[in-house]
Amino acid sequence: MFGLAPASLLTFMATAMFLAIAPGPDNLGVLSLGLSRGRRAAAGFAFGCASGCLFHTVLAAVGVSALIAASPSAFLALKLAGAAYLLYLASKALRSNGGVSLQGEQGGDDAFLPYVRRGILANVINPKVALFFLAFLPQFVNGQYDAGAQIMVLGLLFTVSAMLVFQSIALFSGLIGNWLRQRQGVSLWLDRLTGLLFIGLAARLALAQR
Repeated sequence: MFGLAPASLLTFMATAMFLAIAPGPDNLGVLSLGLSRGRRAAAGFAFGCASGCLFHTVLAAVGVSALIAASPSAFLALKLAGAAYLLYLASKALRSNGGVSLQGEQGGDDAFLPYVRRGILANVINPKVALFFLAFLPQFVNGQYDAGAQIMVLGLLFTVSAMLVFQSIALFSGLIGNWLRQRQGVSLWLDRLTGLLFIGLAARLALAQR
């Protein structure tokens, strides 16, 4: 496939699955939302975070990520924007009154799409993800073939791996969250813990080095 050897693809998929499972801002965000807001909200956020990988794939393929890596000011601007957005999500969770239906937000039917947008934005404006794709994907490229096409294929496979992992986390955390929210007062504290988690992730991103 586009010059990618089957053995290399298997190694790549195994590595991608491991990286998607390893604790990070995306899967921790999915986990906390599943516990506090329900499965639909977590699934939406998971879909958005995984879909954001396609954006970083395109950046890596056209070399824009290299520009970010070479420009301290661009990296600083992006990571501060990402930290600010995580703080915004934290403020929404901290201000919540814990009034969540078992399907997610109030009115559950529309809980999915808003969190898709939040997941995409949280992933896209994280410069660490852009630099990761720039460093990780080329390791599996066969130099005898079109590098850009191979990077696009690898990025798509990484997105599929992340989607499977994140949606699994959304499903199980949502089930646990539904059970917990049946206990009086638990929903409010879950929202508070979610807010604190996003604050921690924002601080981690703001302090990140290239």
